[in-house]
Amino acid sequence: MTTQRADVATKDTWNVEAMYPNLDAWNADFSSLINGKAPQWKPIADTQGRLSESPEVLAQTLEKYFLHSRRIEKLYTYAHLRHDEEITNDTHKSAFNKIVSTYHQFAQDFAWLEPEILSLPPELLQQYLNNQQLAPYRFYLEKILRRRAHTLPAEQEALMALSAKALQASSKAFSAINDADFKFGVAVTESGEERPITHGSYGLFIRDQDRTLRSTAFKRLHKQYKSYENTLCELLNGCVQSHLFNARARKHTSCVEAALFDKNIDVSVYTSLIEAVGNKIDVLHRYMALRKRVMGVDTLHLYDVYVPMTKAVNITLSYDEAVEACCESVAPLGRDYQDSLRQGLHAQRWVDRYENRNKRSGAYSSGCYDSYPYVLMNFKGVLRDAFTLAHEAGHSMHSFLSHKSQPYHYGDYPIFLAEVASTFNEELLNKLLMERFTKREEQIFLINERIEDLRATLFRQTMFAEFELEIHQMAERNEPLTPTSLKDKYIALNKKYFGPATHVCEEIAWEWARIPHFYYNFYVYQYATGISAALALVNRVLKGGDKERDDYLGFLKSGCSRYPLEILQSAGVDMRTPQPVEQALAHFGSLVDQLEALIG
Repeated sequence: MTTQRADVATKDTWNVEAMYPNLDAWNADFSSLINGKAPQWKPIADTQGRLSESPEVLAQTLEKYFLHSRRIEKLYTYAHLRHDEEITNDTHKSAFNKIVSTYHQFAQDFAWLEPEILSLPPELLQQYLNNQQLAPYRFYLEKILRRRAHTLPAEQEALMALSAKALQASSKAFSAINDADFKFGVAVTESGEERPITHGSYGLFIRDQDRTLRSTAFKRLHKQYKSYENTLCELLNGCVQSHLFNARARKHTSCVEAALFDKNIDVSVYTSLIEAVGNKIDVLHRYMALRKRVMGVDTLHLYDVYVPMTKAVNITLSYDEAVEACCESVAPLGRDYQDSLRQGLHAQRWVDRYENRNKRSGAYSSGCYDSYPYVLMNFKGVLRDAFTLAHEAGHSMHSFLSHKSQPYHYGDYPIFLAEVASTFNEELLNKLLMERFTKREEQIFLINERIEDLRATLFRQTMFAEFELEIHQMAERNEPLTPTSLKDKYIALNKKYFGPATHVCEEIAWEWARIPHFYYNFYVYQYATGISAALALVNRVLKGGDKERDDYLGFLKSGCSRYPLEILQSAGVDMRTPQPVEQALAHFGSLVDQLEALIG
């Protein structure tokens, strides 16, 4: 039975008390911010209509705006972490909903800011950009100016801000039904033992050597989504329509162009990824044919494609062992990086380690400028959990170094860069484990694991990206999204990616309904570009010296102080060219070659 949250040992939980000792302290800070009917940020709005007076007025406005944004972010971080510990806890849910509403109110109250900046005469704006008082905000202001063609008049911007909460309803409803309401029943082992299916246990079952367990878990989990296909289709369609609304309201040519615009990433980066992977899809087909041969099955089902191909090796690590492996693997990044990571994963309690009842599924890194870079885990002890920990620790160290090195308004970083830092650490962990486990069976196991990681990150996420692009293009053409159209597209993509050696099972037609990232507005492609950039940077750091290491650490410290493609280029990789993706695909092919040679 899954542990109740109240029974989880303190050492296994994240140290949210470092932000607020308890919910009473959080409520006191929240009440102080709201201050009755007049939130503390209201006086700042007095500068509305006055930004043309002087650069000092704009500088003071931005300073106070970011001060309150920072405070709201801290309140939000605490509330969302407590909410995710146990999403059915009404007290935490209430606090979370309050701060979300406050955030939207804050955004609405300052919806005038960007339009007023953009309304300033060009010659005055140029003077402002050259003013010393505004120097700390120069890149921030340049990004606003770039959005000139897509920024609406102040009243319309206020309406856009007002609509934001409503447009998130589909995503929030999906999260609620997926994480709390769905019950998947039990999976059955070959011997007839019944095991409850949860989001956490499913990841274990689908990799278990017991084929009956895999099959029943796969079929019964997707059966639940099939039962709600109409509801889930409407939720996804609602999310897509919200993206389309924002894109058209802001005069973008497409949903994908709108999603990539703010980070100055050309749509060609997205489409060339899909094209490059499609051109080399035969290497994935070759791997699936090898898997079918090694497993000795007449039919390779999709519930067979995640299980390790060797039964002889079952490498497991406790949480403490996984922490030490992660910390040892990052030695090429220097002692300071190592020590900070080790302290965070142990003494400072960045990590909420294990699954408990009604805890949010999956894993993530989260935090704010004034908190630790927290990590949510549902650690089970399988090898994949160690890689997940390395992945999320990569995110957290990225946050840690960016927050230390940048002012608040440049302290965050875009997802496009985030996935580089996380997969970089995964690759370092893999290299350590390959050196530690040298027996033939262990090497086969680990190479297979790395192939699986790359398949999940490079191929699977590109398949998701292609699906996401297609359903948004359907909406742009006013074609209805129906359960049938979604299933047909998803089945076709699975056949394209998995190839002739794999039987595309009927149940996979409903997998689209359970992928939370489809609600994140063109998020998933960044996993694939991220692993491509990360592999290039790992090779550069390991083959280089102090300069190459410092270039990479400089990337981690850059936050959002420049556009992401520029930051990556400074670190030593140019994602404007196809080479990083092509090299990652070649690396996947070389791993398949190694596996074939070891297996014989």
